[in-house]
Formats: sequence, structure tokens, C-alpha cells
Amino acid sequence: MAQANISAQLVKQLREMTDAPMMDCKKALVHTDGNIEQAIDYLREKGLSKASKKADRVASEGVIALQISDNFKKASLLEINSETDFVAKNEAFQELVQKSTALVFEKEIYAIEELVNLQVDGVSFEEYLQQNIAKIGENIVLRKVCTIKADLNVVINGYVHTNKRVGVLVAIRYNNSSSQEVAIDLAKKLAMHAAAMKPQTVCYKEFSDEFIQKEKVALKAELEKENEEFKRLGKPLHIIPEYVSQKEITAEILKKEEEEIKKRLREQNKPETIRDKIITGQLERFKADNTLLDQRLTLLGQYYILDDKKRVEQILNEEGQKHGDSFKIADYIRFELGEGIEKQATDFAAEVAAQLG
Repeated sequence: MAQANISAQLVKQLREMTDAPMMDCKKALVHTDGNIEQAIDYLREKGLSKASKKADRVASEGVIALQISDNFKKASLLEINSETDFVAKNEAFQELVQKSTALVFEKEIYAIEELVNLQVDGVSFEEYLQQNIAKIGENIVLRKVCTIKADLNVVINGYVHTNKRVGVLVAIRYNNSSSQEVAIDLAKKLAMHAAAMKPQTVCYKEFSDEFIQKEKVALKAELEKENEEFKRLGKPLHIIPEYVSQKEITAEILKKEEEEIKKRLREQNKPETIRDKIITGQLERFKADNTLLDQRLTLLGQYYILDDKKRVEQILNEEGQKHGDSFKIADYIRFELGEGIEKQATDFAAEVAAQLG
């Protein structure tokens, strides 16, 4: 292709893909007779493709990718970021996601650093990534990876939401081999629940005392602020809790609450035949009112998306009783696209619930 026939649009496209100087882009296109893929390679060989410059751009879009073994004993989860959501439709980006996921899964990669010495298509992973950055024209970051493997009597299942912005892995431990299929299904449903409800951890026992006290101050302030508006509108007010986590509620506190409930029932002359049932119900209400932090941030403490009268922990216990077994969460990992880079406000609990149903 003659130099005069290299269009300004083609030069502009190459510049956007490589960040190389305009005149070098035109020279590369002349050298390769207008073949843009070859021109990218030419610029890279000359050290003129500035793909590394794109690392300065914020990459907060992209996809979450997941691969699970057929026997549900191994799974990998990846977050691959790009600058725009449009690039997720790019075939080259999709191929990058597929090859990266397969590599992480096959080599059982647990951290980004472990990818450095691995190869893809005959080059190092870093080189492969830089080639795709130049080709696609956007900064691409493999931001997070994890691989988990299951022990005996543990299965792993997972879920990536249809928008590919959230992915979850849940591992379930069971006792009887006959419970394996139930555990696989349960792990998938809990992964879908966690995708929508955003628990940060499995259990309240993982909270530090300092964290609980800090969050208690914020939670109480939030409820008091809402109460100001509820009072103005004539709506029922929130109960301002004394506690916010099960970790704070000792056996002594529960015993004291039980005695106070019994005292109220005697004062109300409630029949003794129904007191036990009332006491159980009111103790449950006390725990519900005073474990708001657990309900927001822990998987076991949240109310199940398919039955909002029961917490996830209750669902696990009931499933265990139903099948003569005991189901425990052995591992839980949740990736949300751009988390920590850009706050995501997407709320798709109802969408997930519809899929579960």
C-alpha cells in the first residue's frame, strides 16, 4: 500500500491501540502495507508501542471468570479488569479471559505473583498480557486470582452473575458420601445468595472486638438518623440495639434476658402452658434485634434470599437434619468487579432470587 493511501483514520486507530507517536504509527503502517496487526508487532519490536503507559489508566471494568472441575473438587476465580465495559465484548479480550482462567485453573494458581514465570502461547504471561493490551487498546489488569481444592468430604461450587461483575465460590463440608449431591446443590445456592447479599465473611467469630465496637457506633447512628425521618412520617421506629453481633451476646446476657422475659410473662398472667413457646420466640427476637452486624456482613448470619424468615445457618442445620448429616461452610470467596477501585452500587438481589427460583 502506498504511503499516500494510508488513511488518517487507520493511523488514528493504531495510535489509540498502542499510544505510539503519530508519525511512528504511520511509518509502521507503511512498512506493513496497512496491516494493523503487523503494525502493532512492528511498533513493539521497535520499542515504540507504549502499552505500559496504559497502566496509568484506571481499570475498573472487565469480568469475573470462574472454572470448576467436573467432580467439584477444585475451582478457580479470577477478576480481569479493563478500562471500559465495552471491551468485554471484544473477541481478543474474551480469548485472554479464557486462556488466563485455564492457566490459573490448570496450574492451581493462588496469587498473581505465581503467574510471572508461566507461559501462554510461547511467551511469558506478562508478555502475553502486554501484547493484548497493545492489540485491544486498553489497560488490562489481572487483579485477583484464587484457586481452592477440596479435602475429603468437601465439595466446591460457585456462581458468576450474568453481568459477570460478581463471582462466588462456596465449599461445603459433609459427613456421609450419600450427601455429596445435596452439598453440591447447596453450595451453588449459597454462592448465588452471597453474590446478591454481599457477605464479607462466613461467621461473626471472624470479627475483631475493635471492629465490632467501631461498627456499632456507625450502625446506631444510622438507625437513629432513620428514626428521625420515620418519626416525622409516623412510621414504626427502629429498635436501637444494645449489641450488634452474636460475639457480644454471652450466655450470661441471654440468661438475664430470659429471666426478664419470664418476669414480664408472670406480670401479664400468661398461661404457663404457653410460656416456653413465648420465651423461645422472644429470645430469638432479642438475638435478631441485637445481631444486625452479623445479618449484614456474615454469610451464616444473613437471612436466606429464598426464605427471609430463616438465616443461612438455620438453612444449613435444617438441610443437615433432613438428610441425616451435618453441613458446614469450609471456604467462601467472593470477587466483585472493581471492588476497592470503584464503588459498585448495583443491586441485583431480586434478579438472583429469580434465577434461584
